[in-house]
Amino acid sequence: MYPKNRRDFLRSSAAAIGSLSVLRAARKQDAGWRTFEVVTRVEVLKPSGNTRVWIPAALIRTTDFQRTLSNTFEAAGGAARIVQTPADSLGIVAAEFPAGVRPVLTVKSRVATKDWAVNLASAGRPAKLSSAERAHWLRPTKLLPTDGIVKEKAVAITRNATTDSSKARAIYEWIVENTFRNPKTRGCGIGNIRFMLESGDLGGKCADLNALFVGLARASGLPARDVYGIRVAPSKLGYKSLGASSDVVTKAQHCRAEVFLDEHGWIAVDPADVRKVMLEEPPGHRPFDDTMVSRARTRLFGSWEMNWMAYNFAHDVALPGSAARPVEFLMYPQAETAEGRLDSLDADTFKYEIHAEEVTAQAA
Repeated sequence: MYPKNRRDFLRSSAAAIGSLSVLRAARKQDAGWRTFEVVTRVEVLKPSGNTRVWIPAALIRTTDFQRTLSNTFEAAGGAARIVQTPADSLGIVAAEFPAGVRPVLTVKSRVATKDWAVNLASAGRPAKLSSAERAHWLRPTKLLPTDGIVKEKAVAITRNATTDSSKARAIYEWIVENTFRNPKTRGCGIGNIRFMLESGDLGGKCADLNALFVGLARASGLPARDVYGIRVAPSKLGYKSLGASSDVVTKAQHCRAEVFLDEHGWIAVDPADVRKVMLEEPPGHRPFDDTMVSRARTRLFGSWEMNWMAYNFAHDVALPGSAARPVEFLMYPQAETAEGRLDSLDADTFKYEIHAEEVTAQAA
């Protein structure tokens, strides 16, 4: 049974977050770590019958770039729980509201993040992937097939590459040079990479371009994954286009990618943000030889600036309690009523706001 009131909600979430909260005191003095609090509030404006709401929680796994300190939630008048899928570090706060109750779900995530860079000039001694982990990060998904035209393109791109690192670099450079950011794409795109390659339409946004990297990497035998998240602060590296412009980050969702190289472990990549810099960094439409573009192109193979919070690595996400089809990924809040699944980008029926605040000083 779900908890039935605010006190029960907080009690039910405490067990899930307790071990993470304990870590805060021991880690709050770590150099380079910044702490952010991100609050997502969802309201369904036109409820009908039972209404369900789903919000992605912050990454439930500790990584080199993020430690999730807590995920708490409140759903007055409804019932809520957090559902976890550890393999994809996926946490979903799922709430259900009976007819006649105003459906409002609020999720508060507190995370510590740290800029992440891997020294690609020197081989390290990373932990190896298990056979099950390797299979998981090589698998095809509905929109990320690894056969057919995806495999053919991967073979062509990596033909002259002799190492895993050179294969990953070749795919990254091919995407930077051959795709483009399309400002007309809704949201962050959906990442239908077979369609992109078959149609020759290589435009889109981060969930398209970085999914293309992941699919081509997997088709080349390189474990890879999308990392879905949201920008939570301005860039300190001088990029206006690669950071939040205010504490209201409702439309700041951003998908990144990682690839696993045996000599380095997981490394950060983000070819989509290179194309974003080219299109959007003032004054706009910057060429490849522009200094800021060249700097981003070099930096975004192997490093991330962590003014961003990760949600999960998941594809084809079945929403708990829903009979409707899975969503391609969970980066936006979702909801449905007796009338069916709502369009999460339609403000007339589905309203949500996301606020982010850096609280590093308070946490120290």
